[in-house]
Amino acid sequence: MAQEVFWRRKGLKEMTPHEWESLCDGCALCCLHKVEDEDTQEVFYTTVVCHLLDLNDCHCTEYEKRCQLVPSCIKLKPEDVESFDWLPPSCSYRLIHEGQELPDWHPLLTGERKSVIHANASVLSVYEVRDNEISDDQLIDFVLDEDY
Repeated sequence: MAQEVFWRRKGLKEMTPHEWESLCDGCALCCLHKVEDEDTQEVFYTTVVCHLLDLNDCHCTEYEKRCQLVPSCIKLKPEDVESFDWLPPSCSYRLIHEGQELPDWHPLLTGERKSVIHANASVLSVYEVRDNEISDDQLIDFVLDEDY
């Protein structure tokens, strides 16, 4: 009998660093800038994407240094899973934390790194501008109509 896949056998906090990183589907939706309602703390995604994102393959061009180069960048860590509700509903970390299955297009299921792009489930289907092209005051003008 085949062994069950690691994301069904382990909780997020039990995963190895390699397993943790492999859960990322590469959608880069977390690279969209967000605005928070000061009264309700509700988070809204915008169509403004980080200037470090490679728009050909949805990967950070400075992944190891991203938090130093972009101080507002949040490094996802297993110990922070309780606060993952700001991540898009399709995010693998959020799905696993909530006891749900990975989407059919996830690279761990397809074996293809760009399957998220081919499924139109990546940032490439929603972004409009890069963050270095607008001011912070303009972010509110780019809030997505859809829930992410």
